[in-house]
Amino acid sequence: MTPALLSSRISSRTARVAVIGLGYVGLPLAVAFARAGFPVVGVDVDEKKVAALNAGRSYIGDVSDEDLRPHVASGRLRATTDYDALREADAIFICVPTPYDAQRAPDLSFIRAAAEGIRPRLRPGQLVILQSTTYPGTTEEVVQPILEASGLRAGVDFYLAFSPERIDPGNKQWSAYNTPKVVGGVDPESTRLACDLLAQMGAPVHPVSSPRAAEMTKLLENIFRSVNIALVNELALLAERMGIDFWEVIEAAKTKPFGFMPFYPGAGVEVTAWRLGSISPFGEKTAVKSSPSNPVLNGSLEGLKSTV
Repeated sequence: MTPALLSSRISSRTARVAVIGLGYVGLPLAVAFARAGFPVVGVDVDEKKVAALNAGRSYIGDVSDEDLRPHVASGRLRATTDYDALREADAIFICVPTPYDAQRAPDLSFIRAAAEGIRPRLRPGQLVILQSTTYPGTTEEVVQPILEASGLRAGVDFYLAFSPERIDPGNKQWSAYNTPKVVGGVDPESTRLACDLLAQMGAPVHPVSSPRAAEMTKLLENIFRSVNIALVNELALLAERMGIDFWEVIEAAKTKPFGFMPFYPGAGVEVTAWRLGSISPFGEKTAVKSSPSNPVLNGSLEGLKSTV
């Protein structure tokens, strides 16, 4: 398939989209593309998830059954455990988990497995976009060599890009539909095609010079959040010892219209660890929300003390 033909299919919303990994990132993405009018197939190794989706039942809080069912009923969205479904796809998203391993180092086994699943089914003209949170270099040093073992070359025979997931579970204001996207391809054509496809969901798309720049963007976002949460947790403990209501302090600081962004203490701290040369921005998220009325915190910060 030529770039012009893929561009035409993207603009007419007839490009066939595949999403590998139907978790809290992949399922909202699949539904967003189906909602935009694209034919979508989701691929997941979990047979229970696949069965639920094909029955119109969602297991993700950000996707309701009402959002899912019309697309399943119309045939626009389906799920399967069979990687052979990728043969017919024009664009393939990789949205698999990236946890820590036993040594707290990045575990890329799911990304490698997804790329290995694509490799024997890769055909000229396909667009592959990695969305899993990972360290700079993964797209070009891990995914690209696996895909190129097919005999096809990235940027020549197929297109490859990285676009970091920006899903905030439970956030009703920002979703896959309206959160701006960042895209970096291995070549300008890959970047352009990935930008064109992601723009079909309606959110702004910001291209960067390379997959590494896009991967580092996600790392910066995660570290910014983690460092600031850690900071307010420490200050909250200090404020308690000084007899100061730290929630009052945050509310007061929020009145400054520049140079300040509020972060809140809580028992659920997203942890980000990294090492120079091998950066690992994998956050372990919890469902605990921090607020003055949170029963874990209960007015004091005893819950926070036991977890920090």
